[in-house]
Amino acid sequence: MNKRNKRIQGSITPALLVITGAFLTIIYGLIFLLVLQLDFSNRQSASEEALSLSEAGINYYRWHLAHDPVDYKDATTSAAPYVHTVTDPAGGVIGTYSLTITPPASGSGVVTITSVGKLTKEPNIQRKIVAQYGRQSLAKYSFLSNASSWYGSGITVNGDIHSNTGIRMDGTNTAKVTSAQTTYTCGSETGCSPSQSKAGVWGAGGDQTLWQFPVPSIDFNAISFDFSQMKTAAQSSGLYLAPSTKQGYHITFASNGDYNVKKVNTTTYLDGYDADTGCQRLYQVISTESNIGTYQIATKPIIFVEDNLWVEGTIKGKATVVAARFPIATSTADIWIRNNLQYVAYDGLNRLGLIAQRDIYFGRDIPTNFIVDGALMAQKGKIIRHGYLSSCGSTTNAMRNSLTINGAIISYNKSYWNFNSPPISGFTTRSINYDAKLLYEPPPYFPVSGDYEFVSWKEQ
Repeated sequence: MNKRNKRIQGSITPALLVITGAFLTIIYGLIFLLVLQLDFSNRQSASEEALSLSEAGINYYRWHLAHDPVDYKDATTSAAPYVHTVTDPAGGVIGTYSLTITPPASGSGVVTITSVGKLTKEPNIQRKIVAQYGRQSLAKYSFLSNASSWYGSGITVNGDIHSNTGIRMDGTNTAKVTSAQTTYTCGSETGCSPSQSKAGVWGAGGDQTLWQFPVPSIDFNAISFDFSQMKTAAQSSGLYLAPSTKQGYHITFASNGDYNVKKVNTTTYLDGYDADTGCQRLYQVISTESNIGTYQIATKPIIFVEDNLWVEGTIKGKATVVAARFPIATSTADIWIRNNLQYVAYDGLNRLGLIAQRDIYFGRDIPTNFIVDGALMAQKGKIIRHGYLSSCGSTTNAMRNSLTINGAIISYNKSYWNFNSPPISGFTTRSINYDAKLLYEPPPYFPVSGDYEFVSWKEQ
């Protein structure tokens, strides 16, 4: 009897061992899982903290640029990276962020900030952010003028319009139309005779829900615009054309990315009408010229002409052309556009900036469907086509079928190209189209303004 009981008791022991082993295995497994989960949670928390450090670096340098917009070396003379230590309120070191700043390329307004955040307690964990901030170019507007402006019934503007004075809008606007004035004195320049007080923006056109006034004015005198810097850049990495001692220069762009330069030796005149000076002789027709050379936009993207300039052709690449004489305060230089000025393709790879110290003119004998691509700026003057009126002697080619500008018109004085309504000189239809690519990626050395604004953010 006792032997039998012993045999029964001994047979339970292996089962208990199996159950106990399984229980312990489960317990250790759970503990292992909990340890893994805790480690993952700690690493996840550390990763988020490293990301916060990296974002702190981005925010710091955005603040730095607001106080010093052209410092890309973190107030040092050293090369990147620029490492900053971050502490807690008690003075303990949390970690660091390391900054690399990439300046704007070729006069662009976009700065790239790369920030890498690392924690002291988890040195193997880091997060990297690349952010871009840009200063907007003046080509944010389809039309920007310091003077009052009149947009007639045949014009369509697909982009923002701004005047520091008043605007008469009888055409079609698909974006904002803004004036810095609550009211202004409308004179003959905007169709009022006798002069009378009008709202900052008024007229028979629309969309009138997009009209806004008053808004802050654009300070033309504060534009970050330096002819001397442009001249220096052209001499070192572009093409500088010294005073010709003749009539000026003629540049023709080619669809392969080249451009040819000729010296204009002699010109002949056509009679035309200017609203400021009346009928006058306009020496716009090139009679004789001599070849200087052919160059590439890729290697000489900024062209500084210290003389008058004639320009035309097909642009492949990104270029800025400047016509200005020194001393700047007492000299003038003008640009004549004598034929279509077009991009080889609308793929975002081509840009043109055309900057005249005084005026930009559209010639009389331009194509009947006239196209200009680029950002045009008349720094001290206006952008016009003269009136070819019988009262001035000739109406040849006075009327053209269409004007299409893909880019921006920026002028200190009023820009215009049509005379009378319906026009007897000018264009039957006019279309001005905003080019969004010019906002943060303008042509080389094209003027930018304002504070740095957010453009893009990504983690690498």
